Amino acid sequence: MTAWFKEGIVYHAYALGYCGAPPRNDRASPPVARLDELTGRLDAIRDLGATVLLVGPVWESGSHGYDTIDYLSVDRRLGVNDDLRRLVEEAGRRGIAIMLDAVLNHVGREHPWFKDLRERGQCSAYASYFSGIDFSRQSPAGDAFSYEGWSGHYDLVKLDHRSPELAAELIDTVRSWIRDYGIAGLRLDAADVIDRDFLARLAEACRAERPGFCLMGEMVHGDYRELLGRGRLDSVTNYECYKGLWSSLRDANYFEIAYALKRQFGPGGIYERQPLFNFTDNHDVDRVASSLGDPRLLYPLYGLVFSMPGVPSLYYGSEYGARGKRNAHGDGELRRPIREIEAGAPEPDLPRAIKLFAETRRSLPELSATDYEELHVAHRSLAFRRGPSTIVALNAGDTAATLGIRAEPGTWRDALDPGYRMESQGGTLRVDIPPYWTRWLVRER
Repeated sequence: MTAWFKEGIVYHAYALGYCGAPPRNDRASPPVARLDELTGRLDAIRDLGATVLLVGPVWESGSHGYDTIDYLSVDRRLGVNDDLRRLVEEAGRRGIAIMLDAVLNHVGREHPWFKDLRERGQCSAYASYFSGIDFSRQSPAGDAFSYEGWSGHYDLVKLDHRSPELAAELIDTVRSWIRDYGIAGLRLDAADVIDRDFLARLAEACRAERPGFCLMGEMVHGDYRELLGRGRLDSVTNYECYKGLWSSLRDANYFEIAYALKRQFGPGGIYERQPLFNFTDNHDVDRVASSLGDPRLLYPLYGLVFSMPGVPSLYYGSEYGARGKRNAHGDGELRRPIREIEAGAPEPDLPRAIKLFAETRRSLPELSATDYEELHVAHRSLAFRRGPSTIVALNAGDTAATLGIRAEPGTWRDALDPGYRMESQGGTLRVDIPPYWTRWLVRER
């Protein structure tokens, strides 16, 4: 695992939404350099504490970015290839690594490979590129053949990575992204349903092209170990903790997230040595501020995300407590332009807290390690150890909490509030935590 990701802090920008692009690509309009909106805000992203920028799909697509039409051209709604190149270069000048959201599991129906199959049928050179092709019956879309769509969505045509020709073409495409743009890693969309042998070949090719290249995969269900290690991926999306992070706060039930953390990262935990990708929301799920209800809970929420094992991430706009839920009309509320979110920022004080958490995390190496030991859990309070010299204590209640925590003798200070110090008496620290806040206690040597 490369250190820049394991020790990093990720800012996730769904580019089409962040930059205010139209929802549909008419494929006729001239390119508009909307990606410059993201480039122009790199200083603000860095100031929040981010060291990695994960950029949602940027390649030419029909609508939301996941129905790819061209893997080699930036979506005209975002600009041209040089606009992406400039984003990566400017990010690098600021010490920010760029990861791209790579949609290699499926393509849109207007992709040239699939168009050729529709026009030439069994004579198409691309017939082997797609999964579930059956020329004995029609597709739900009326094609002269049936095919597999991702999760039943026939506008997303699933690729068959067992095809040597397809696998080689996709791997060559990713190599070109690394060479031409200097990206440092990829988020692999729908990685949980991509052929495992293909993932291993892709990983080998990427790391040969750029040592330290990082592959993080989207995995919603199942055992993350299926994708981790063995020459495959470096990290996966931690959906198990995603739900517990907000529902344990909303329901005043820290036992829920405590169970998941112990199961995953505690002594003998199933992902004890794995830097999973931790998140509170993204382009596919409700904004976490809407899920929590009480905005005061955002502070202990991010206090936990930035101190638990794994790699912390922040979805764009959520630093302002942006609201938004999925509805019958789509995901638009989750993907509003950053300018619109900023103009009505519901929680203007939250960015300062997130910046504090990010800066403090980077100053405490034990928070980027894998050690985790539960010390205390109650309905509205949680405490755990992150190494021999670091203890995190959280209070999700509306009154101050006093916890008695097992700790080694010596003086302990709060890294978030260095003026707060205490002595461990008889192996116990009595820690006072303000309402809706956290203390990150460090033993002084």
